[in-house]
Amino acid sequence: MDIALSVCFRKAFASGFSMDVSWQAGREIVVLFGPSGAGKSLTFQTIAGLVKPDEGHIQLGDRVFHDTRAGIDLPPQSREIGYLFQHHALFPHMTTRENVLYGHLQPRSSEAAAACAAMLARFHLEGLEQRHPGALSGGQRQRVALARALMRKPRVLLLDEPLSAVDLAVRRSIRNELKALQRTLGIPMVIITHDLGEALALADRLVIYDHGRVLQAGTPEAVLQNPQNELITAWAGHAPLQGERIFSF
Repeated sequence: MDIALSVCFRKAFASGFSMDVSWQAGREIVVLFGPSGAGKSLTFQTIAGLVKPDEGHIQLGDRVFHDTRAGIDLPPQSREIGYLFQHHALFPHMTTRENVLYGHLQPRSSEAAAACAAMLARFHLEGLEQRHPGALSGGQRQRVALARALMRKPRVLLLDEPLSAVDLAVRRSIRNELKALQRTLGIPMVIITHDLGEALALADRLVIYDHGRVLQAGTPEAVLQNPQNELITAWAGHAPLQGERIFSF
């Protein structure tokens, strides 16, 4: 595997929860799968620089985001990350166009206007430019959030539960769109889900979390055929056929 993203860190929280996480990703779709509270979103926050680990090393290509021993800790705005939050985090008082423009470093520039027009076309949002988030469907809000995340030309995309707010028919369509988007961009796309059907339908590489630890990582086929933990064996027994039958926590 051509390693594009390397994540290895430890973190103890005042609540008593602790994390000890290590995994790598190529230019592919990586799915972090596990129950709520397993540490998946905290991993995203750590990669993005919103949570500082106690020790560890996080690197994207030749760019080191964090290295405790070397004293490196880049601020979030310097990490070249596109981050799609679980509930999209669109500004309700802004239109579709304004939300997308907000993702650009210079939103009032002619370059931003051109990039915004291209994003609106890419995500089939033409005609919705002046609508506010409350007037959009779940799938449309997700596309607006994706368009905004891509405005800074990120080198990695972090998507936290991107399909949680859409119905099954729209979910299938967006799965295909996400796969096509990753192939077009050629960058790591890391997706959080606690839905096994969704994980298997999307993942090139599966990273299974529980209680702040990585239980197993590998291709979905390898994980299902050779589970290395009793919990994973139980999950594998509920694996959906062709990504259709949904099993979630």
